[in-house]
Amino acid sequence: MAFRTDTIHSGEPLLAVLQRHGLEHDDANRAVAGLSLLDARKVRAGTEVTAAVHPDSGVTNVTFQLAIDRVVRLMRSPDGWVEVEERLPWTTDTVAVAGVVTSTLTDAIAKAAEAFPADVRTEVAYRIADVLEYRVDMSRDLRVGDSIVALVEREATAKGHVRAGRMLATRAMIGGTRYEAVRFDGEDGAERFYDAEGRSMKAAFLRSPLEFSRISSTFGSRKHPILKTWRQHTGVDYAARTGTPVRAIGDGKVIFAGWKGGYGRTVELRHPNGMVTRYAHLSAFGAGIKVGATVKVASTIGKVGMTGLATGPHLHFETLIGGTHRNPSVALKNVGGEPLPAAQRSAFAMRRSALLGDLDTRVLAMQAPAMGPEGLRPAGMRPVESRAAGATN
Repeated sequence: MAFRTDTIHSGEPLLAVLQRHGLEHDDANRAVAGLSLLDARKVRAGTEVTAAVHPDSGVTNVTFQLAIDRVVRLMRSPDGWVEVEERLPWTTDTVAVAGVVTSTLTDAIAKAAEAFPADVRTEVAYRIADVLEYRVDMSRDLRVGDSIVALVEREATAKGHVRAGRMLATRAMIGGTRYEAVRFDGEDGAERFYDAEGRSMKAAFLRSPLEFSRISSTFGSRKHPILKTWRQHTGVDYAARTGTPVRAIGDGKVIFAGWKGGYGRTVELRHPNGMVTRYAHLSAFGAGIKVGATVKVASTIGKVGMTGLATGPHLHFETLIGGTHRNPSVALKNVGGEPLPAAQRSAFAMRRSALLGDLDTRVLAMQAPAMGPEGLRPAGMRPVESRAAGATN
């Protein structure tokens, strides 16, 4: 038995793929006519197709790899072609990831997450950022030397495909503050993370209006790039591609949506605590964004652009309290969300102890082989500590 593997070319009909693999025109037509598990008109370019070819009887079956864990197989039978769907099983284990920041979170995880293929490590970094996004602005708060460790499930197929599974726990030392987050799902099965004191990691405000993007300019005095004059830069600039979704950092009401001089296309929200947030240089407004509309935290209110006085695509973001500009990193500082109900705290404490204990053990095991004869840790790797969330150096 020989096997021919190829991929579907852009714009190529499924009939042509089957003929290229050795089926006669009428035979290929019958095979396509019997398909119900996939739409022959919508099979994506790049889909892997493997034909099993017998030296005497020709093509006996054709396999379409529709996803890493899903294949549809066309099998020849005395009555014609029969299709079968197969779901490939994943095996799951748990691994630890430990990184020290030298430039960005993704770089730190890319160097540290050796348990995952290179193309999966960025996803691991994004999972960590998602867990911490109500407490940490990963674009602004990270510093060289900050450390992050995480306990992550790793899923693999028999063919060697690997992906990141559930994030179970993470501990980070960022800007001198320790953050801990532990997964503790509710009775409804929804994924939830809590800090060391059992408070929800979700709070009233996100720390960033963009998902994990690089800040091009920080709060404080700077030379205006167009006006060429020094002035107080009253917010934070997030560099991002045109069209990147801009999120409401909290629940609020639209009090302005239109053109605002040098700010260009702008949205302003008033939040329940009276704070106003401003989102400027937008290329477009989000659906339904107009004065009087209400928005929910993390909902899309616009798209990054470069309208008004802007030299390149970015989001200019401001926070105002009582009409006065405040440093967003201070105004959006969150101490925590809703605490767990008293009836669940004992179970959470056991869960937290088990997961963070497992994380510590695994990270120490990762460090031990690289220790020198005097027991020193490798350069850049800090000892794993277990202080409560929010404690500082």
